[in-house]
Amino acid sequence: MKRHHQLACFTVFCTLGLGTALTLALCEGSAKIGSIPTVALCAIVALGINWLVFIPSYIKRTEHFFDLTGSITYIALIVVALLGSHNLDFRSVVVSVMVGLWALRLGSFLFLRVKKTGGDGRFDTIKHHPTTFFSWWSLQALWVFMTGSCALAAITSTRREAFGWVAAIGTFLWVGGFLIEVLADRQKNRFRSDRGNDGHFIRTGLWGWSRHPNYFGEIVLWLGIAIIAMPILTGWRWVALISPVFVTFLLTRLSGIPILEARGKERWGNEEQYQNYLRDTPILLPRKPRDKIKIP
Repeated sequence: MKRHHQLACFTVFCTLGLGTALTLALCEGSAKIGSIPTVALCAIVALGINWLVFIPSYIKRTEHFFDLTGSITYIALIVVALLGSHNLDFRSVVVSVMVGLWALRLGSFLFLRVKKTGGDGRFDTIKHHPTTFFSWWSLQALWVFMTGSCALAAITSTRREAFGWVAAIGTFLWVGGFLIEVLADRQKNRFRSDRGNDGHFIRTGLWGWSRHPNYFGEIVLWLGIAIIAMPILTGWRWVALISPVFVTFLLTRLSGIPILEARGKERWGNEEQYQNYLRDTPILLPRKPRDKIKIP
């Protein structure tokens, strides 16, 4: 117990340190609200929202509002960035719409899924330990701020450039990634809603091209936003490009794919069909399946 408490405290300390370092880097060239850089206010708001919602969540021992709070934090940061921005341009508006649309869609989807299933297995033990549970809410604040860093840099920048062909490429990537993520989630939701599929794993549609097509879509869309922001990044603001790198690392090495792959192997690892699926289907980057699979 003591070890978990110490680890949680260390996690919060590192979270605050990384968040502070990223904030200082993004403050260079940031518009201000009064005398405070808008980006700094965004960092404060990210922590404030998550720490505030942690209180009733721990009292009720519930994780039902964790993902929803993350999405609300994204939207709140975009609103603060817009309010503190000077001379909004087309790039800022496009990026704001992209993040807002993604956050609304994913947040509502995850919230309804948790309500339907009754909980999130990741929190079964965590939510009963205050420091550990608090560290997760702190990490979510950093996660949102770091993932949205390119978008925040684009919106709050005092430098403006024409939208241009680079931003057009980024927009194309975002649209493609967003559609892939939405379609993959929709296909998996329909699969799970069919009682005839109870106890089985999905391997049709986009899930026949990749074992985690929704994560591939999410990585692509954040890469798109980073490309849109690149023409106006200068000095320390280039640090904002950590956004797609962080998303990729998070989904492929920490909380996404590793957890789901372990669960899948634990549940179906002895089944021949699952072993064939692992052998024939890429873990992330889509590849045309060997057998023709109809995409609904």
